Amino acid sequence: MIVVVCPGQGSQTPGFLAPWLELDGARERLEAYSAAAEVDVALHGTQSDAGMIRDTRIAQPLIVAASLLAWNALRDRVTDGEVGGIAGHSVGELAALAGAGVVSETEAMRLVGVRGRAMAHAAALEETGMSAVIGGVEDEVLARIADLGLTAANHNGAGQIVAAGGLGALDRLREEPPAGTRVIPLQVAGAFHTAYMASAVDRLRKAADEVQPSDPSLTLWTNHDGTVVESGARALDLLVGQVASPVRWDLCMASFAAHDVTGIIELAPAGTLVGLAKRALKGVPTVALKTPQDLDDAVALIAGGNS
Repeated sequence: MIVVVCPGQGSQTPGFLAPWLELDGARERLEAYSAAAEVDVALHGTQSDAGMIRDTRIAQPLIVAASLLAWNALRDRVTDGEVGGIAGHSVGELAALAGAGVVSETEAMRLVGVRGRAMAHAAALEETGMSAVIGGVEDEVLARIADLGLTAANHNGAGQIVAAGGLGALDRLREEPPAGTRVIPLQVAGAFHTAYMASAVDRLRKAADEVQPSDPSLTLWTNHDGTVVESGARALDLLVGQVASPVRWDLCMASFAAHDVTGIIELAPAGTLVGLAKRALKGVPTVALKTPQDLDDAVALIAGGNS
């Protein structure tokens, strides 16, 4: 099975969207995305600096818009059924739900606009942050995070866990890290995927209640526990709750292995998830769709993986 994966916040870089605007219909599609999300994604994806696109209210719609643009470009080059599954990391789950037909692209962009604004508001209520813990023994890393009153917000697999919570506790984690680890502060506005985001869950749920989801047309994995979700209503409900609960990308990758995945394609802005896959799913070929020039490689991987 070929699986498409959709990246989360932090994967964006200044100007990364510019090459995608050269595709036929891309500007018109982005105008529609921008209107739904109430964010000018074309402007921010081509002209805004790193500080601007780090803003949660901008970053989240920008990332989902880019993934959907790349998804449509890929679908134009392959036949139905050649991609068997899809999953998204954190905010990338909205792109995955749209790719699987659970929600429309317009609905996904409207929801990500609400999500970004709600999470930015929640993050402003208290000074919190996130830090990646690389390496070490997993049980020791988790114990240290818990001892400091922090939350293991992202279990990314391949020896990477993201801790989230108060800035003071994060400073202590960096100063006294678990044995054999590196602690890297992340440039994010708050403790995402923790109880600090409770108010954002409420706001997103109200917006999601206006959507009538369909059941997935592709195999769809959830960050909740890495399982396959067959109900569109449940997929949408889990996506809402995930704002304040940990991302289990490690379990998603374990499930990919159990489903005999033969190739992984990461949609724009690509790179992070295929990097994790190369370390956790050794031998599974990957393609990062960073620019439209990578589409030929993706099509070749699909052809080889389905042969």
